[in-house]
Amino acid sequence: MRELNREDLMNILLGCTILGTGGGGSLEEGIRCIDEALASGKKFRLVSFDELDPGAVVGTPYACGAISPLTDEEKKKYARLKETEESMYLLNLRQLESFLGQEVSAVISTELGGGNTATAFYVAAMTDRLIVDGDPAGRSVPALQHSTYYLNGIPMCPMAVMNEFGEGAVFTNVCDDERGEDLVRALAVVSRNTIAVMDHVNTAAVLQNAVIRGAISHAEAIGRAFRETKAAGEDYAFAAAEAGKGKEMFRGIVTESSFETRDGYTFGDTVLEGTGSFAGHKLHIWYQNENIISWLDGTPYVTVPDLICFFNLDEAMPQLNPYAKVGEHAALVALPAPAEWTGERGLEVFGPRSFGYDIDYRPFC
Repeated sequence: MRELNREDLMNILLGCTILGTGGGGSLEEGIRCIDEALASGKKFRLVSFDELDPGAVVGTPYACGAISPLTDEEKKKYARLKETEESMYLLNLRQLESFLGQEVSAVISTELGGGNTATAFYVAAMTDRLIVDGDPAGRSVPALQHSTYYLNGIPMCPMAVMNEFGEGAVFTNVCDDERGEDLVRALAVVSRNTIAVMDHVNTAAVLQNAVIRGAISHAEAIGRAFRETKAAGEDYAFAAAEAGKGKEMFRGIVTESSFETRDGYTFGDTVLEGTGSFAGHKLHIWYQNENIISWLDGTPYVTVPDLICFFNLDEAMPQLNPYAKVGEHAALVALPAPAEWTGERGLEVFGPRSFGYDIDYRPFC
Protein backbone atom coordinates (compact mmCIF):
# COMPACT_ATOMS: atom_id res chain seq x y z
CA MET A 1 0.00 0.00 0.00
CA ARG A 2 1.20 3.47 -0.84
CA GLU A 3 -0.17 6.74 0.51
CA LEU A 4 -0.16 9.38 -2.22
CA ASN A 5 0.87 12.97 -1.47
CA ARG A 6 -0.28 15.97 -3.48
CA GLU A 7 2.72 15.87 -5.84
CA ASP A 8 2.01 12.21 -6.58
CA LEU A 9 -1.63 13.03 -7.21
CA MET A 10 -0.82 15.93 -9.55
CA ASN A 11 1.55 13.72 -11.55
CA ILE A 12 -1.17 11.09 -11.85
CA LEU A 13 -3.85 13.57 -12.94
CA LEU A 14 -1.54 15.23 -15.48
CA GLY A 15 -0.64 11.83 -16.90
CA CYS A 16 -4.29 10.83 -16.99
CA THR A 17 -5.16 14.06 -18.82
CA ILE A 18 -2.55 13.27 -21.47
CA LEU A 19 -3.82 9.68 -21.73
CA GLY A 20 -7.35 11.10 -21.81
CA THR A 21 -6.86 12.07 -25.49
CA GLY A 22 -8.98 15.21 -25.15
CA GLY A 23 -11.65 13.65 -22.93
CA GLY A 24 -11.82 12.13 -19.47
CA GLY A 25 -13.27 15.19 -17.77
CA SER A 26 -11.91 18.50 -16.52
CA LEU A 27 -8.42 18.49 -15.01
CA GLU A 28 -9.27 21.72 -13.19
CA GLU A 29 -12.32 20.09 -11.57
CA GLY A 30 -10.28 16.98 -10.82
CA ILE A 31 -7.66 19.01 -8.95
CA ARG A 32 -10.41 20.85 -7.05
CA CYS A 33 -11.83 17.53 -5.83
CA ILE A 34 -8.42 16.24 -4.79
CA ASP A 35 -7.63 19.44 -2.91
CA GLU A 36 -11.01 19.35 -1.16
CA ALA A 37 -10.28 15.86 0.14
CA LEU A 38 -6.74 16.77 1.20
CA ALA A 39 -8.01 19.88 3.01
CA SER A 40 -10.42 17.62 4.91
CA GLY A 41 -7.50 15.48 6.08
CA LYS A 42 -8.44 12.55 3.85
CA LYS A 43 -5.92 10.00 2.60
CA PHE A 44 -5.38 8.55 -0.86
CA ARG A 45 -4.19 4.95 -0.53
CA LEU A 46 -3.10 3.12 -3.67
CA VAL A 47 -2.96 -0.69 -3.70
CA SER A 48 -2.44 -3.49 -6.18
CA PHE A 49 -4.92 -6.33 -6.55
CA ASP A 50 -2.36 -8.55 -4.82
CA GLU A 51 -2.87 -6.50 -1.63
CA LEU A 52 -6.65 -6.97 -1.60
CA ASP A 53 -8.55 -9.84 -0.09
CA PRO A 54 -9.88 -11.89 -3.04
CA GLY A 55 -13.39 -11.44 -1.68
CA ALA A 56 -13.14 -7.65 -1.30
CA VAL A 57 -15.88 -5.81 -3.22
CA VAL A 58 -14.56 -3.34 -5.80
CA GLY A 59 -16.68 -0.69 -7.56
CA THR A 60 -16.06 1.62 -10.52
CA PRO A 61 -17.33 5.19 -9.94
CA TYR A 62 -17.31 7.81 -12.70
CA ALA A 63 -19.22 10.51 -14.54
CA CYS A 64 -20.99 9.86 -17.83
CA GLY A 65 -22.11 12.55 -20.27
CA ALA A 66 -21.08 15.19 -22.76
CA ILE A 67 -17.97 17.30 -22.17
CA SER A 68 -19.12 20.47 -23.94
CA PRO A 69 -20.50 23.45 -21.94
CA LEU A 70 -24.25 23.92 -21.49
CA THR A 71 -26.05 26.41 -23.71
CA ASP A 72 -28.07 29.26 -22.15
CA GLU A 73 -31.25 27.44 -23.17
CA GLU A 74 -30.15 24.29 -21.35
CA LYS A 75 -29.25 26.29 -18.24
CA LYS A 76 -32.77 27.75 -18.17
CA LYS A 77 -34.30 24.27 -18.45
CA TYR A 78 -32.58 23.13 -15.25
CA ALA A 79 -32.93 26.39 -13.28
CA ARG A 80 -35.95 25.16 -11.26
CA LEU A 81 -34.16 22.03 -10.04
CA LYS A 82 -32.22 22.18 -6.79
CA GLU A 83 -28.75 20.64 -6.64
CA THR A 84 -27.89 18.30 -3.79
CA GLU A 85 -25.54 19.69 -1.15
CA GLU A 86 -23.55 16.46 -1.04
CA SER A 87 -21.57 15.09 -4.00
CA MET A 88 -23.68 12.93 -6.30
CA TYR A 89 -20.82 10.41 -6.37
CA LEU A 90 -20.94 9.90 -2.62
CA LEU A 91 -24.73 9.69 -2.65
CA ASN A 92 -24.46 7.11 -5.40
CA LEU A 93 -22.01 4.97 -3.42
CA ARG A 94 -24.35 4.91 -0.43
CA GLN A 95 -27.30 4.08 -2.67
CA LEU A 96 -25.44 1.12 -4.14
CA GLU A 97 -24.20 -0.16 -0.77
CA SER A 98 -27.75 0.01 0.58
CA PHE A 99 -28.87 -2.13 -2.33
CA LEU A 100 -25.99 -4.59 -1.90
CA GLY A 101 -26.31 -4.79 1.86
CA GLN A 102 -22.52 -4.69 2.15
CA GLU A 103 -19.63 -2.23 1.85
CA VAL A 104 -17.54 -1.52 -1.21
CA SER A 105 -13.94 -1.93 -0.02
CA ALA A 106 -12.07 -0.35 -2.94
CA VAL A 107 -12.63 1.60 -6.13
CA ILE A 108 -11.02 1.52 -9.55
CA SER A 109 -11.03 4.28 -12.16
CA THR A 110 -13.24 3.60 -15.19
CA GLU A 111 -10.76 5.33 -17.53
CA LEU A 112 -7.67 7.50 -17.42
CA GLY A 113 -8.74 11.14 -17.48
CA GLY A 114 -8.11 14.25 -15.42
CA GLY A 115 -11.72 14.33 -14.26
CA ASN A 116 -12.86 10.71 -14.10
CA THR A 117 -9.73 9.35 -12.44
CA ALA A 118 -9.98 12.13 -9.87
CA THR A 119 -13.64 11.20 -9.31
CA ALA A 120 -12.69 7.65 -8.35
CA PHE A 121 -9.89 8.94 -6.13
CA TYR A 122 -12.23 11.45 -4.49
CA VAL A 123 -14.86 8.81 -3.71
CA ALA A 124 -12.19 6.57 -2.17
CA ALA A 125 -10.58 9.31 -0.07
CA MET A 126 -13.81 10.84 1.20
CA THR A 127 -15.18 7.45 2.31
CA ASP A 128 -11.91 5.87 3.47
CA ARG A 129 -11.76 3.25 0.71
CA LEU A 130 -8.74 1.95 -1.18
CA ILE A 131 -7.76 2.89 -4.75
CA VAL A 132 -6.75 0.04 -7.06
CA ASP A 133 -3.77 0.54 -9.40
CA GLY A 134 -5.47 -0.33 -12.67
CA ASP A 135 -8.38 0.52 -14.94
CA PRO A 136 -10.49 -1.10 -17.65
CA ALA A 137 -9.47 1.17 -20.54
CA GLY A 138 -5.82 2.29 -20.29
CA ARG A 139 -6.90 5.66 -21.68
CA SER A 140 -10.11 7.67 -21.87
CA VAL A 141 -12.99 6.30 -23.99
CA PRO A 142 -16.38 7.60 -25.17
CA ALA A 143 -18.79 4.78 -24.29
CA LEU A 144 -19.43 2.36 -21.44
CA GLN A 145 -18.82 -0.72 -23.62
CA HIS A 146 -15.31 0.55 -24.41
CA SER A 147 -13.84 -1.37 -21.51
CA THR A 148 -11.85 -4.50 -20.84
CA TYR A 149 -14.71 -5.50 -18.55
CA TYR A 150 -16.80 -5.88 -21.69
CA LEU A 151 -14.04 -7.78 -23.49
CA ASN A 152 -13.88 -10.20 -20.56
CA GLY A 153 -17.61 -10.65 -20.08
CA ILE A 154 -17.81 -9.05 -16.62
CA PRO A 155 -21.44 -8.11 -15.88
CA MET A 156 -22.17 -4.40 -15.68
CA CYS A 157 -24.88 -4.79 -13.03
CA PRO A 158 -25.67 -4.06 -10.34
CA MET A 159 -25.20 -0.49 -11.57
CA ALA A 160 -26.22 2.63 -9.67
CA VAL A 161 -26.77 6.12 -11.11
CA MET A 162 -27.34 9.48 -9.42
CA ASN A 163 -27.65 12.97 -10.87
CA GLU A 164 -26.84 16.37 -9.42
CA PHE A 165 -30.44 16.78 -8.28
CA GLY A 166 -30.40 13.68 -6.06
CA GLU A 167 -32.43 11.53 -8.45
CA GLY A 168 -31.06 8.00 -8.29
CA ALA A 169 -31.71 4.46 -9.48
CA VAL A 170 -30.15 0.99 -9.39
CA PHE A 171 -30.18 -1.22 -12.47
CA THR A 172 -30.35 -4.90 -11.59
CA ASN A 173 -29.89 -6.05 -15.18
CA VAL A 174 -29.08 -4.81 -18.67
CA CYS A 175 -28.96 -6.89 -21.86
CA ASP A 176 -25.29 -6.00 -22.41
CA ASP A 177 -22.87 -3.11 -21.97
CA GLU A 178 -24.03 -1.41 -25.17
CA ARG A 179 -27.58 -1.37 -23.85
CA GLY A 180 -26.24 -0.13 -20.51
CA GLU A 181 -24.56 2.69 -22.40
CA ASP A 182 -27.88 3.64 -24.05
CA LEU A 183 -29.74 3.69 -20.74
CA VAL A 184 -27.15 5.67 -18.79
CA ARG A 185 -26.54 8.11 -21.65
CA ALA A 186 -30.27 8.81 -21.89
CA LEU A 187 -30.38 9.65 -18.18
CA ALA A 188 -27.34 11.91 -18.58
CA VAL A 189 -29.06 13.78 -21.42
CA VAL A 190 -31.93 14.77 -19.07
CA SER A 191 -29.56 15.44 -16.15
CA ARG A 192 -27.60 18.45 -17.37
CA ASN A 193 -25.47 16.17 -19.56
CA THR A 194 -23.75 14.46 -16.62
CA ILE A 195 -24.61 11.65 -14.24
CA ALA A 196 -22.72 9.71 -11.58
CA VAL A 197 -22.36 5.99 -12.23
CA MET A 198 -20.94 3.05 -10.28
CA ASP A 199 -20.88 -0.23 -12.17
CA HIS A 200 -19.10 -3.58 -12.63
CA VAL A 201 -19.27 -4.13 -8.88
CA ASN A 202 -17.56 -7.44 -8.21
CA THR A 203 -14.88 -9.11 -6.12
CA ALA A 204 -11.17 -8.46 -6.48
CA ALA A 205 -10.72 -12.10 -7.51
CA VAL A 206 -13.06 -11.62 -10.50
CA LEU A 207 -11.84 -8.17 -11.59
CA GLN A 208 -8.07 -8.60 -11.23
CA ASN A 209 -7.71 -10.38 -14.58
CA ALA A 210 -10.25 -8.21 -16.40
CA VAL A 211 -8.48 -4.83 -16.18
CA ILE A 212 -5.19 -3.22 -17.19
CA ARG A 213 -3.13 -3.56 -14.05
CA GLY A 214 -0.65 -0.82 -13.18
CA ALA A 215 -2.49 1.79 -15.26
CA ILE A 216 -2.34 4.45 -12.54
CA SER A 217 1.43 3.98 -12.09
CA HIS A 218 1.82 4.25 -15.88
CA ALA A 219 -0.10 7.55 -15.89
CA GLU A 220 1.99 8.81 -12.99
CA ALA A 221 5.24 8.17 -14.89
CA ILE A 222 3.97 10.10 -17.92
CA GLY A 223 2.67 12.96 -15.78
CA ARG A 224 5.94 13.21 -13.86
CA ALA A 225 7.95 13.34 -17.10
CA PHE A 226 5.65 16.05 -18.46
CA ARG A 227 5.71 18.18 -15.30
CA GLU A 228 9.45 17.94 -14.63
CA THR A 229 10.41 18.61 -18.27
CA LYS A 230 8.02 21.55 -18.47
CA ALA A 231 9.48 23.01 -15.23
CA ALA A 232 12.94 22.73 -16.77
CA GLY A 233 11.82 24.67 -19.85
CA GLU A 234 12.39 21.69 -22.12
CA ASP A 235 10.21 19.81 -24.65
CA TYR A 236 7.43 18.40 -22.49
CA ALA A 237 5.45 16.95 -25.43
CA PHE A 238 8.49 14.92 -26.46
CA ALA A 239 9.08 13.86 -22.85
CA ALA A 240 5.49 12.64 -22.49
CA ALA A 241 5.78 10.71 -25.75
CA GLU A 242 9.03 9.12 -24.63
CA ALA A 243 7.63 8.17 -21.21
CA GLY A 244 4.61 6.57 -22.89
CA LYS A 245 6.70 4.75 -25.53
CA GLY A 246 5.15 6.88 -28.26
CA LYS A 247 6.31 9.54 -30.72
CA GLU A 248 5.55 13.04 -31.91
CA MET A 249 3.40 12.99 -35.05
CA PHE A 250 2.67 16.66 -35.89
CA ARG A 251 3.17 20.31 -34.96
CA GLY A 252 1.10 23.13 -36.30
CA ILE A 253 -1.46 25.90 -35.82
CA VAL A 254 -5.19 25.32 -35.34
CA THR A 255 -7.13 26.69 -38.32
CA GLU A 256 -10.56 25.15 -37.64
CA SER A 257 -12.30 24.05 -34.45
CA SER A 258 -15.99 23.10 -34.31
CA PHE A 259 -18.22 20.87 -32.21
CA GLU A 260 -21.81 19.89 -31.41
CA THR A 261 -23.49 18.16 -28.49
CA ARG A 262 -25.58 15.25 -29.72
CA ASP A 263 -27.04 12.15 -28.05
CA GLY A 264 -25.13 12.86 -24.85
CA TYR A 265 -21.73 13.15 -26.57
CA THR A 266 -19.54 15.98 -27.80
CA PHE A 267 -18.67 15.48 -31.47
CA GLY A 268 -16.12 17.74 -33.10
CA ASP A 269 -13.35 18.43 -35.60
CA THR A 270 -10.01 20.15 -35.22
CA VAL A 271 -7.84 21.06 -38.21
CA LEU A 272 -4.18 22.15 -38.06
CA GLU A 273 -1.79 23.55 -40.65
CA GLY A 274 1.75 22.25 -40.17
CA THR A 275 4.72 24.28 -39.02
CA GLY A 276 8.45 23.56 -38.97
CA SER A 277 9.21 20.13 -40.45
CA PHE A 278 5.43 19.65 -40.94
CA ALA A 279 4.97 22.85 -43.01
CA GLY A 280 2.80 22.29 -46.07
CA HIS A 281 0.81 19.49 -44.44
CA LYS A 282 -2.68 19.48 -42.95
CA LEU A 283 -3.88 17.40 -39.99
CA HIS A 284 -7.56 16.73 -39.27
CA ILE A 285 -8.74 15.21 -35.95
CA TRP A 286 -12.27 13.91 -35.41
CA TYR A 287 -13.45 13.30 -31.86
CA GLN A 288 -16.39 11.80 -30.01
CA ASN A 289 -15.56 13.17 -26.58
CA GLU A 290 -12.04 11.71 -27.09
CA ASN A 291 -9.77 12.08 -30.15
CA ILE A 292 -10.71 9.07 -32.30
CA ILE A 293 -9.33 9.39 -35.84
CA SER A 294 -6.81 11.67 -37.54
CA TRP A 295 -5.99 12.21 -41.19
CA LEU A 296 -2.75 13.63 -42.59
CA ASP A 297 -3.36 15.35 -45.92
CA GLY A 298 -6.59 13.37 -46.27
CA THR A 299 -5.06 9.97 -45.54
CA PRO A 300 -5.87 8.08 -42.31
CA TYR A 301 -3.05 8.71 -39.86
CA VAL A 302 -3.30 7.85 -36.13
CA THR A 303 -6.56 6.14 -35.15
CA VAL A 304 -8.13 4.35 -32.21
CA PRO A 305 -7.25 2.30 -30.35
CA ASP A 306 -3.88 4.15 -30.40
CA LEU A 307 -3.92 7.38 -28.40
CA ILE A 308 -4.10 10.76 -30.14
CA CYS A 309 -2.68 13.15 -27.52
CA PHE A 310 -2.99 16.84 -28.37
CA PHE A 311 -0.94 19.54 -26.57
CA ASN A 312 -1.73 23.27 -26.46
CA LEU A 313 1.77 24.74 -26.78
CA ASP A 314 0.56 28.25 -25.93
CA GLU A 315 -0.79 27.07 -22.55
CA ALA A 316 1.84 24.32 -22.17
CA MET A 317 -0.89 21.84 -21.23
CA PRO A 318 -2.73 18.87 -22.71
CA GLN A 319 -5.61 20.14 -24.85
CA LEU A 320 -9.10 19.15 -23.73
CA ASN A 321 -11.98 18.92 -26.18
CA PRO A 322 -13.80 20.97 -27.37
CA TYR A 323 -11.68 23.95 -26.33
CA ALA A 324 -9.00 24.25 -29.05
CA LYS A 325 -8.93 27.80 -30.46
CA VAL A 326 -8.13 28.99 -33.95
CA GLY A 327 -4.56 30.34 -33.95
CA GLU A 328 -3.43 28.03 -31.15
CA HIS A 329 0.00 26.40 -31.53
CA ALA A 330 -0.25 22.67 -30.98
CA ALA A 331 1.65 19.39 -31.01
CA LEU A 332 0.26 15.92 -31.62
CA VAL A 333 1.76 12.90 -29.88
CA ALA A 334 0.72 9.28 -30.46
CA LEU A 335 0.95 6.65 -27.74
CA PRO A 336 0.47 2.92 -28.31
CA ALA A 337 -2.81 1.29 -27.35
CA PRO A 338 -2.85 -1.28 -24.56
CA ALA A 339 -2.52 -4.76 -26.04
CA GLU A 340 -6.07 -5.61 -24.96
CA TRP A 341 -7.41 -3.27 -27.66
CA THR A 342 -5.29 -4.45 -30.59
CA GLY A 343 -6.64 -8.02 -30.87
CA GLU A 344 -9.58 -9.01 -33.05
CA ARG A 345 -12.21 -8.54 -30.34
CA GLY A 346 -10.65 -5.29 -29.09
CA LEU A 347 -10.69 -3.78 -32.58
CA GLU A 348 -14.28 -4.92 -33.11
CA VAL A 349 -15.31 -2.97 -30.00
CA PHE A 350 -12.91 -0.01 -30.24
CA GLY A 351 -11.37 0.19 -33.70
CA PRO A 352 -12.14 2.76 -36.44
CA ARG A 353 -15.00 0.67 -37.84
CA SER A 354 -16.80 0.69 -34.49
CA PHE A 355 -17.24 4.45 -35.10
CA GLY A 356 -18.60 3.97 -38.62
CA TYR A 357 -15.39 4.60 -40.57
CA ASP A 358 -14.22 2.18 -43.27
CA ILE A 359 -10.62 2.40 -42.08
CA ASP A 360 -8.24 -0.38 -41.10
CA TYR A 361 -6.33 0.06 -37.87
CA ARG A 362 -2.61 0.35 -38.49
CA PRO A 363 -0.30 0.95 -35.51
CA PHE A 364 1.45 4.30 -35.85
CA CYS A 365 4.87 2.75 -35.17
